[in-house]
Amino acid sequence: MAGIPKRRATIQTINGPISAQQLGKSLVHEHFLVDFIGADKISFDRWNPAEVAELVLPYLSEAKKAGVKSIFDCTPAFLGRDMRLLQLLAKESGLQIITNTGYYGARENKFLPPWAFTETAAQLAQRWINEFEKGLDNTTVRPGFIKIGVDANEALSETHRKLVQAAALTHLATGLTIFSHTGPGHTAFEEIEILQAAGVKPDAFVWVHAQGEKDKNLHIRAAKQGAWVSLDGIGWGDFDNYADAIAGLKAAGLLQRVLISHDAGWYKPQESNNNFQGYTNIFKELFPRLKQKGFSEKDFDQLLVKNPATAMAIQVRKL
Repeated sequence: MAGIPKRRATIQTINGPISAQQLGKSLVHEHFLVDFIGADKISFDRWNPAEVAELVLPYLSEAKKAGVKSIFDCTPAFLGRDMRLLQLLAKESGLQIITNTGYYGARENKFLPPWAFTETAAQLAQRWINEFEKGLDNTTVRPGFIKIGVDANEALSETHRKLVQAAALTHLATGLTIFSHTGPGHTAFEEIEILQAAGVKPDAFVWVHAQGEKDKNLHIRAAKQGAWVSLDGIGWGDFDNYADAIAGLKAAGLLQRVLISHDAGWYKPQESNNNFQGYTNIFKELFPRLKQKGFSEKDFDQLLVKNPATAMAIQVRKL
């Protein structure tokens, strides 16, 4: 209707909502701490947030010097998601940090709580919706996206299909974007089908670890359907392959459906953390290769500013 202003797209950070325009240069898939001990043994007393922050903050400072303004922490519940740590890192670094709701079923369900097996998709979704409406872990911190994980078997298990269905219901109720640890293309397309059956557009789905699919034509197919193709292991090398995949998506006119990040960090409680990986390979390794392929600063802005703001804006994307 004429005269009614369009609602501003918002992003939910751990310190409250911001406009999508305030997000700035963003890394959409990173980690600070991850604890692989399992859902049955994990507890917050396994690490000291101040000690973790002491290790992580220099790496965040380096990312900030590269122009990064926002980081999405993709560590889910029962894998080390910790509001105390996230609030400390945000305060000390000055970066905008966004966290998640959802459950991670990959690695054969090691990180799923017991009720993930017994409750329905609707019941799981209600837990995640409550976290969005009331806060995470008895805090006022609200999630800014949904993070799930599935195993890349020939077909999704009943439990993993349920996680995708719960994510769909949560999206329809909250508008949160769905990040799914996936990998191969056949798994991504099975997830997209489940979401569509629930009435959710592919635009709400981020194909996490799409670099796990070597057939770059499947990247193009997913992007044409509207899904977000996330090439997000750049913290760990293979830079030429990333550059080729991104260039192929640009050549197909689909750069506006691409997300990139490092999947870096990984402080591991009670282990040596000498292998902690920083958050700057995109700037030091990937972008020089893309420049050689004719990429411009406008293209880099598309990848790190415009695409994250569009993908992560809280908005119900209903069929």
